[in-house]
Amino acid sequence: MKEITIDTGAPRNVLGHVISGAVASAVISGAINYKKAQSRQITKNEAIKDTFKRTSQGAIATGTAIATANYLGQKGGLFKALTAASIGMMGIYALEVIEEKLDQKYLTNENCHIEEEVYE
Repeated sequence: MKEITIDTGAPRNVLGHVISGAVASAVISGAINYKKAQSRQITKNEAIKDTFKRTSQGAIATGTAIATANYLGQKGGLFKALTAASIGMMGIYALEVIEEKLDQKYLTNENCHIEEEVYE
């Protein structure tokens, strides 16, 4: 069976693209969240939190895309490409789960009434 390779050009620097992805995602999500905060759809803290999360996810996605493409250009790189894509998906999923767990923790703490001892 003939192995399939894709000519993806010269391998690209993954770290450089992670940084580019972070910058692009920060610009996009920052602008969108700024607009939402200005129109009072979300709070400033929510805007910052979402921008940070989207920036991180954009960095992961861009790095994953470049690494995956680099592996697809290598002979025998299909398994490595699938592995790189899977790791990227897990990273983005992990950020979603972390945010969800933090939200649950803070909501639980906000709803918890602490009884103060009264000394007479």
